[in-house]
Amino acid sequence: MRLHWIASCLALTLLAGPVFSADQEQQKQSAESKAEVLEQKAAEKPSPDPTPAPKSQAITQSEVQAVDPAGVAPMDDAITCLARTIYWEAKGKDTADMEAVANVVMNRLGHEGFPDKVCGVVKQGSETKSCQFSWWCDGKSDSVQEETHYAMAKEIARKALNKELPDRTGGALYFHDRTVKPDWAKQYIKTVDIGMFQFYKPHNGDAK
Repeated sequence: MRLHWIASCLALTLLAGPVFSADQEQQKQSAESKAEVLEQKAAEKPSPDPTPAPKSQAITQSEVQAVDPAGVAPMDDAITCLARTIYWEAKGKDTADMEAVANVVMNRLGHEGFPDKVCGVVKQGSETKSCQFSWWCDGKSDSVQEETHYAMAKEIARKALNKELPDRTGGALYFHDRTVKPDWAKQYIKTVDIGMFQFYKPHNGDAK
């Protein structure tokens, strides 16, 4: 399964290179516009529509790879914020781990106590140096280092925003690496172990 993903993403990486063309810019703008709409729908209250995005509204593979092709763009759109989080939290791990990180971000989106924008979810806590996602506050460069892994992360982000990604986590809002035992985990219900991560949700209900 992993070899299949790597082979697929090697092909996707060819689309991700810096090709300065009007067509690529158009695909980038289309992807970002679609992502903004899909993000709004995912954050709807009281409960978002779980139906996958119609083909006309869904982000395509070529469109998502046109966004942030070099992995150095500002963190100001849903695709870049989600893909960088998947990349930095789970790069080098199994596909299931990467997908589960995407699940947590999407589960948080618009949920009580969390922002209604993907970038807001990813950056939450940065103003007090208590980031929800540690990579955002670690003081290191956020630029991508492995193109193939980032192409894979963007593809997973695309599926998550399109609502084509099953929730592996059982509605989890939190997770941590299995090599650590944070005190906060005692406050929540563990939903599942996936790869190198353990996932949790509140006692008072599932993520929507």
